[in-house]
Amino acid sequence: MSLPTHSPLRLPSSPATSSLFGPQPQSLPRLSRRRSRNYRLVWAQSGNNNMDFIRKLSTTYFMDRSSKEQLESVSGGQDVFDPTPDEQADHLVIMVNGIVGSSEDWRYAAEQFVKKLSGKVVVHRSECNSLQLTFDGVDRMGERLSEEVLDVVTQWPAVNKISFVAHSLGGLVARYAVGRLYQHQGGKIAGLEPINFITVATPHLGSVGNKQLPFLGGLPFLEKQASQTAHLIAGRSGKHLFLTDKDDDRPLLLQMVYDLDDLKFISGLRSFKRRVAYANANHDHVVGWRTSSIRRQHELPEKDLLVGDDKYPHIVYVNRETTENIQREVSSSVSTQTNDLEEEMIRGLSQVPWERIDVSFGKSRQRYVAHSTIQVKSYWLNSDGADVVLHMIDNFHV
Repeated sequence: MSLPTHSPLRLPSSPATSSLFGPQPQSLPRLSRRRSRNYRLVWAQSGNNNMDFIRKLSTTYFMDRSSKEQLESVSGGQDVFDPTPDEQADHLVIMVNGIVGSSEDWRYAAEQFVKKLSGKVVVHRSECNSLQLTFDGVDRMGERLSEEVLDVVTQWPAVNKISFVAHSLGGLVARYAVGRLYQHQGGKIAGLEPINFITVATPHLGSVGNKQLPFLGGLPFLEKQASQTAHLIAGRSGKHLFLTDKDDDRPLLLQMVYDLDDLKFISGLRSFKRRVAYANANHDHVVGWRTSSIRRQHELPEKDLLVGDDKYPHIVYVNRETTENIQREVSSSVSTQTNDLEEEMIRGLSQVPWERIDVSFGKSRQRYVAHSTIQVKSYWLNSDGADVVLHMIDNFHV
């Protein structure tokens, strides 16, 4: 399907990403030209007592079989990789934070990905959209992320595959960036083979509608008021989430379920081997179950079907769509159970199959911060989400 409307204007590119790309000489001159004033020099003691000079802007973890070193610096963005000489990672994983978040939010998950997929992945924790920059709107954030991804790709010539793991609003930003980075010839993203596109508690359908912003308690007058005032708190991002933006004829999130002239949102999503939506089935006060799992109300699993297991106690339901059954499910849906815009977004996103993974922290002491626990934003406060991260890794296509 395609929508005959013009896409948002191309925005100016952002400053360079802050990352360590290893001691690759070709990367230093270009990066130092763009943000040289923010760099500082760090000396690291390596395992064989040799001193390695590292020029870097970000915090980086060197993971090996016996130790982990952390190098602190000016900014929080980082690359995480295993530098073992006998293995060279060929899979780039981009992790994207949510609203008022930062690259630090994915610290625990990045460590676990590199530890358990040693020598196979390079994890880049995006840092171009953090804190107040997350109020700039999905389009501006998406443009910055796409520029950052292109920057990172040029620094890792050995990688040939790419995946995204994004939390909350970051999932919408990643979808936008994928639409920008999609290359029709070869079906690649930023020149790489797209493998996994994973969102975690992402409001794919926005925050407008009954119980889509759960802390409002489902009260219609509060939900209406939130739609009218969200921009006062969250800027353009608030407008996008509540579908009140008027930069174009139709809300941006609605445009993002189609292919536009130069933004191939659906083709970009379709190019990935798998698309996964992790959703909190309860106790997420920020993002509702329907919007994070891309479902209509009647499609949500019944409570008696939500059962965890010993290895992943908080993974309570798994549904894997196939290409063969998505059209049948869409055609049999009852559109009157959702508002018109939400129904259109569901139908648009359902053009491609999704794995829907439902999560419940109902018996956890950390259930009231489920929105952060599902990604283990801080291990000390959200450690119960560790099994969700493990589930991501165990099912990750390398």
